[in-house]
Amino acid sequence: MFFRREKPHEPTFAERIENLKKFGFAAETADPRQAVVTRDGIGAVLEDRPDQRPHVNRAGLIVDREIGALVNGGYQMFWKTATGRRVPALAEQLKSLHNFEEDLKEGLGLPSLYNQSLGTTSDLHLYDRVEHRDQGDADKPWMEKSAEGHNLPSS
Repeated sequence: MFFRREKPHEPTFAERIENLKKFGFAAETADPRQAVVTRDGIGAVLEDRPDQRPHVNRAGLIVDREIGALVNGGYQMFWKTATGRRVPALAEQLKSLHNFEEDLKEGLGLPSLYNQSLGTTSDLHLYDRVEHRDQGDADKPWMEKSAEGHNLPSS
């Protein structure tokens, strides 16, 4: 008599993780609300959020059982782990990361943003290679001088 639209099925976190296996991902469930997904030496931590789509906490190269974040040093890309280990990023690894992220979004049903689809994006940007430049008594052009000649933070 009346036409009713069927409510579209919203997959559960476990169903989404199972769907990733069709894309060649290996999934390891840490707990019911978190999973680690890997493929081609790249890994990501996925988190289930209630009434939302899964959230990708971090994706990067697997270095000594840790997931390294991509850091842009201005002159070279690096993988940096939580323990502080730094490994230079190779072109093949960046391509693998890009393919991993695109397939992961498609497998999870997440939107693929235009600017991220163009290439690999970095987690951190560390362009300034001058360490401790804000320390010491040297003149700092970004600070104002007081009447006594001391540096004051500019407002």
